[in-house]
Amino acid sequence: MSLIEVKNVIKRYQTGEDSFNALNNVSLSIEEGEFVAIMGASGSGKSTFMNMLGTLDKPNSGSYHLDGIDVLSLNSDELSKIRNRKIGFVFQGFNLISRTSAVENVELPMIYYGVPEEERHERAMHALQIVGLEGRANHMPNQMSGGQQQRVAIARAIINDPPLILADEPTGNLDTKTSIEVMEFFVNLNARTGKTIVLVTHEPDIAEYCKRVVRFKDGNIISDEVKV
Repeated sequence: MSLIEVKNVIKRYQTGEDSFNALNNVSLSIEEGEFVAIMGASGSGKSTFMNMLGTLDKPNSGSYHLDGIDVLSLNSDELSKIRNRKIGFVFQGFNLISRTSAVENVELPMIYYGVPEEERHERAMHALQIVGLEGRANHMPNQMSGGQQQRVAIARAIINDPPLILADEPTGNLDTKTSIEVMEFFVNLNARTGKTIVLVTHEPDIAEYCKRVVRFKDGNIISDEVKV
């Protein structure tokens, strides 16, 4: 079954008197359990596409269904619920709250979900254990390495058990060794839980970890390659 179904999407931006299509009639289906890399040069449309998948931006025309839901028909409150329950976000800059401990950062999505405090803490500690950071639960972000911060961000992304993980250049601020560790974790997460992972990267060696690579250029999908 398709978790993501995008059809004939156009996203147009206006710059003064000129306009251009960041996405030009793009269609793409992603099945449950796939691990997909979205690649392309700067300005190719990959980030615009990722923002649309994350319901952070809407196209001018076309359709987008996520887990069977017509996303483009939802209001802002409904979109917030979709983001909280259906999507886990992992960003290049980690996006942790600096004055908040690792476990409190992980708990944050559950607060919006209305999970009771005791259960929040228990689930957050379990998520930190999954990413190998149970011993760092009370550390602040500035007391952790970049790789540890990214693993806290991954724990936060999976805490509400969303079917979809969106990772935007998740290794962009990491050294090679740490990048490998983070990507191996994504591979294991995908294999172990069947979560769908869509990852934006411009690095071919990072895309190698994914089972499918979709390349964008000038707002178009120019290739869609599934590894056998």
